[in-house]
Amino acid sequence: MAQIRSVLASAAAALLVWGAAGGASAAPSGGVLLPHPGPDGLVWVQEQWGDGGVVSAGAWEGLPTVLTVACDGGGSLDVTMASQQIQVASFTVDCPIDEPGRGSVTLPAGVVRTGSFSIGVDASSPSVRWALTVTQPE
Repeated sequence: MAQIRSVLASAAAALLVWGAAGGASAAPSGGVLLPHPGPDGLVWVQEQWGDGGVVSAGAWEGLPTVLTVACDGGGSLDVTMASQQIQVASFTVDCPIDEPGRGSVTLPAGVVRTGSFSIGVDASSPSVRWALTVTQPE
């Protein structure tokens, strides 16, 4: 039983999503911004508002890594990704009011190192709704 608790605690610690709203979010303004990434997915944040980010583990340096962010609500997002505490990507996504904006970066195999990674999302406004996926397609 102690081993099961340890495994569950480790799994819970492996993926943390934080947001300016402390986990609470407003009602969605539209449909799903990004679909579930399927079996290649390491992370899927279905919907978040304002500033936030992700800390996760499970990356493998032998595969390319794709970070995709979609948003709406007006304004923009500044997105950064770090692997083993070294910044490996940075880009901005425009977030129109009337339709989703989308930005993506593909990092070649070896750029994202085996183990943990983090993504920071800095929203220009708390009204910006966003979603993200991290995948490692084989």
